Amino acid sequence: EAKGIMSAPVTIIDGEPIIGYYPKKLIPALHLNISVDLGSSVEWLADKYDRILSAAVRATKQLSEDQLGVELAWRPQSLRSMMMHILSFPELAYLSHVTGSMNQADMKAGGEKNKGITTSDGICAYGTQIQQDIRQFLEAGDMEALDLVVDAHYGGEVTVLELMNIILRHSTHHLKQVYWFLDEKMGITLVDKATAEDFEGINTPAVL
Repeated sequence: EAKGIMSAPVTIIDGEPIIGYYPKKLIPALHLNISVDLGSSVEWLADKYDRILSAAVRATKQLSEDQLGVELAWRPQSLRSMMMHILSFPELAYLSHVTGSMNQADMKAGGEKNKGITTSDGICAYGTQIQQDIRQFLEAGDMEALDLVVDAHYGGEVTVLELMNIILRHSTHHLKQVYWFLDEKMGITLVDKATAEDFEGINTPAVL
């Protein structure tokens, strides 16, 4: 009988670690009778990234510098840092077709590269650029790049297309958390939030 100890981002089963969100290894190791669809059409993905990244930029524009400095309720991180997290991980995901990976080293390097982006205006400009870059990449339809298998902290050995689907869900999950935090903890009512139609088809945990 497999005995698992979950300590994100590592699952240890009978002494063997499985790093990160790696469904291709976790499902058989845990004897789960489920399937995880890591792929989708490129057109759908481009549309959803446009919607989610636009929503993150719109939310950031409505926050003051003081509000962006507020610490989150569920992790030792500021709201400013979380908005950059939502926007920067999609950049790392799509650039994996060049770097060949989206691992811990890539995430650390990305954080260093972007550490000077701290103001609301700077975050919004960055997010808008990433949105445009991802749209251009996906609309190019370079299937050789999208089918490239990369080493990812999220997903393990996955194609770039699969990784971009995973990170879309990741950023969407965090955006929903931010909405909850602003509503419930800061008493801020945003305008022009992402809609149910924007979120449709992007699977995230029900409990934020």
